[in-house]
Amino acid sequence: MFGIAQVFCIVHALKTGRRDWIYIILFLPVAGAVAYFIKEMLPEINRGVFWENLQRLFFPNARLRDLERRVRISDTITNKMNLAEELMLLKRYDEAMAQATACLQLRPNDAGIILPLARMQFHSGRFAESAENFQKVLGIKNRMNNPDDELLLARALEGMQETEKAEEEYKRIIRLHHSLEGRYRYGLLLKQLNRPQEAAAQFQAAKDEIELHPRYVRKLHAQWARLSARELRTVR
Repeated sequence: MFGIAQVFCIVHALKTGRRDWIYIILFLPVAGAVAYFIKEMLPEINRGVFWENLQRLFFPNARLRDLERRVRISDTITNKMNLAEELMLLKRYDEAMAQATACLQLRPNDAGIILPLARMQFHSGRFAESAENFQKVLGIKNRMNNPDDELLLARALEGMQETEKAEEEYKRIIRLHHSLEGRYRYGLLLKQLNRPQEAAAQFQAAKDEIELHPRYVRKLHAQWARLSARELRTVR
């Protein structure tokens, strides 16, 4: 029975891109699988997204077919945007943007449409369009509720080679949200700009600050501290 659990953890790690865990699970079968479950699966279970994510991993088209059926039955903006966001999760960005753009034509100033579209454009590499739409949301609402969207704006600006604007955005995110991912990504930008000492300071801060957060936050953001520690070895 435990062998089945071990195989399941390995397949899950492989499909979710957590390849570093595979060797740990293989060479420490019991302890590795238990550690993987606690650190990687349990937070998703606690957030109530594990089974939905699991369905996407092993039956990627099941939810998509259901959402497509709903659109055929009732061609509403809500149904089309749900379909668009599922297509984005499946990395079918052109189809996702087509659905969202059709909705935007009906409601051109709806932040609930513009924001997901900006995310889709970012992930498809359309950084200028993505940044424009994120900034349009800021013009409508004067803020974004999710720090992850603020990070995507900073990364879109970086993708456009607007490094000064990206840097200011990273600094603002770090100041307001104490974001470990923000520190990590800002460190990567500084490293790219050949500012190794400043980059090292950001990586070191991300590595140190993880211990200051509550336990559940540490579990959610441990990867950024881990990646920062890895980068820190390359800039010293």
